Amino acid sequence: MAMELKQVVPFGRSLDEYIKMFNLTQSDLQKSILSVGDGPASFNAEGTKLGYKIKSVDPLYELTGAQIRSRFDEVVDNIIEQIKNSPDDWVWTYHASPDDLRKNRERVIDIFCEDYEIGKNQGRYEIGALPKLKYGDRKYDIGLCSHFLFLYSDQFDADFHFDSICEILRICKEVRVFPLLTLSLMPSPHLQPVLARLEAKGYRCTINNVSYQLQRGGNEMIGILNVDS
Repeated sequence: MAMELKQVVPFGRSLDEYIKMFNLTQSDLQKSILSVGDGPASFNAEGTKLGYKIKSVDPLYELTGAQIRSRFDEVVDNIIEQIKNSPDDWVWTYHASPDDLRKNRERVIDIFCEDYEIGKNQGRYEIGALPKLKYGDRKYDIGLCSHFLFLYSDQFDADFHFDSICEILRICKEVRVFPLLTLSLMPSPHLQPVLARLEAKGYRCTINNVSYQLQRGGNEMIGILNVDS
């Protein structure tokens, strides 16, 4: 059963989820990180407290924290209900159940909202939208994109995915994207064409297993190294 979402929803993930989704090592976490399409994740808030250098970018950040929280409240019931109605589509190892998932997502957005205005003032949350970002070449070490590219393959075509990844690669020495499944739990139809185009440009692409899984079969991320990294 496909998850039905007409647009990108404001669901965020925690620092621990990011570490597991992207195979982030302690060495990785000491590097400068650009996290694109971060939404209301608590990755930045939690990481900043530990001294990590994280910049979060999302068009959602044109809104206030209260407006972002309101958008979350508008969609959370429907999303959890869809998940409960498709029990075979999900793996309950990290999250214990749909209700536990909801509790964890509420905790994440609570942490995000507590940090959001402070983080905006400090320049840690900035408005930006793919496929064009404002940052200079090789400004960051690692670029992350969680639950946007490939997940929303019905809403964004292959050219958008290719252009977006190339843009993050312009800014970052390497890029990691998770997950590689669509909302229908199918491998993204854009994945192989985009990989072929990236490899033709000389980028080194690898698909890696990760220890995080919520969508059944969704335990892979792509790592892309810049041509001269």
